[in-house]
Amino acid sequence: MKPARYLPRKLTLPAIAAAFVALSQTAHAHIEKGEVGGFASGFKHPWSGADHIVAMLAVGIWGAQLGAPAIWLLPVAFPMVMAMGGFMGLVGIPLPGVEIGIALSALLLGAMVCGEVRPKLAVAVVLVGIFGLFHGHAHGTELPPGQSGLLYSLGFVIATGTLHAVGISLGLVHHWRAGKLALRGAGAVISVMGAVFLWQALR
Repeated sequence: MKPARYLPRKLTLPAIAAAFVALSQTAHAHIEKGEVGGFASGFKHPWSGADHIVAMLAVGIWGAQLGAPAIWLLPVAFPMVMAMGGFMGLVGIPLPGVEIGIALSALLLGAMVCGEVRPKLAVAVVLVGIFGLFHGHAHGTELPPGQSGLLYSLGFVIATGTLHAVGISLGLVHHWRAGKLALRGAGAVISVMGAVFLWQALR
């Protein structure tokens, strides 16, 4: 005779199945609201505005124009400092002139690409880092309620890296004369867009 603590076999399998269904539904609801939702929101945010997109593309293009080590150092410095700005935004630390800073990033980075400007590496890194701070703060302040701040931040950092990678890929055409001219034209367009963004931010 089986001990009383065991359920009959006919009841054991349904009980286990019911437990798994209950646990999976709870886990699914938790992930959707707190984790996947936070990451997805963060990943989508940099793609939501032309000002973010063109500035991040410009970082990658400018890095490609400058060559090693700037080609990897600029796209690393930007998201690292951006993550700091994102933290500031998440915890409510104010940063004056965020929209102006974002507009200036497109204006000046576009100008760097257009003019194929080659400053000292430290100057380029600092310039990119300053702009990253403004972009990150804008992302951080727009965390949707009830979502994971950590995964939201991870999402927008990865999206930023993706945009930098696209910019680098585009920037590789600078090895050809026609490519150089195309990139300088793209830089001029980005700079003009930045001027428009700046005008809108100052209104």
